[in-house]
Amino acid sequence: MFNLTPAVRNILLLNVLMFVAQQVLGDQTIMLALFPVGSPNYQPWQFLTYMFMHGGVMHILFNMFALISFGPLLEMQWGANRFLTFWLICGVGAGVLYSGVRYYELDKMNQARIEFRQDPSPGNYADFFRAYLPEAPYQQNAQILKQSPTPANIAQATQNLDDVFNQSFNVPMLGASGAIFGILMAFAYLFPNTELMLLFIPFPVKAKYMVFGYAAFELFQGVHRVPGDTVAHFAHLGGMLIGFIVLKIWERSRGQFY
Repeated sequence: MFNLTPAVRNILLLNVLMFVAQQVLGDQTIMLALFPVGSPNYQPWQFLTYMFMHGGVMHILFNMFALISFGPLLEMQWGANRFLTFWLICGVGAGVLYSGVRYYELDKMNQARIEFRQDPSPGNYADFFRAYLPEAPYQQNAQILKQSPTPANIAQATQNLDDVFNQSFNVPMLGASGAIFGILMAFAYLFPNTELMLLFIPFPVKAKYMVFGYAAFELFQGVHRVPGDTVAHFAHLGGMLIGFIVLKIWERSRGQFY
């Protein structure tokens, strides 16, 4: 049985209630997700609300299982108020760092779009899709543009790039994963030698190795994204980084912060 401490229980209930609201209200709740900065749908308060939204049953199950597995021990060490503070800081901080990375990525995409407008060549068209939407069937359009660079074909190609950019610019990020990864970092920091049994690994792994391995995996996946990967890897890394910074600040402010 899981020993649900007060703050963990309240966070769990709020996430479940918000997930039910998503299923009942549908798109009416989309504005609670975190849109890219500059998007018409972006609102500052989304840095807080996004962490209580989830993209599906498996998404919320994984996050809430991690919460009730690692959160209670941290709350028993810190108390409810400090645990909740840590949770919120990690979640908001992860959203801010992810938004910074996403802003950079979208700016590069926009620059590639501008380059095509200035030089609407088949090469620039193909380069755009290879970099930002390689799974799309762009080769045929690039060939048409090469064989017949008429104003109409150039306009259609330009519209295709605009559609990809606008769609990317309005895809939100949601989920408690940033806060969860902060919790994982805190657990490994405070209880580094605790042995954990992980799925698909037939032997116990110490918490410090699990978190280090997970961070390395997320960094690799974030840098080498594969087509169709919709996971916010840099939000996960952001939660870990913010969690580590908060732990070091608390550690310096008190001789023993737990």
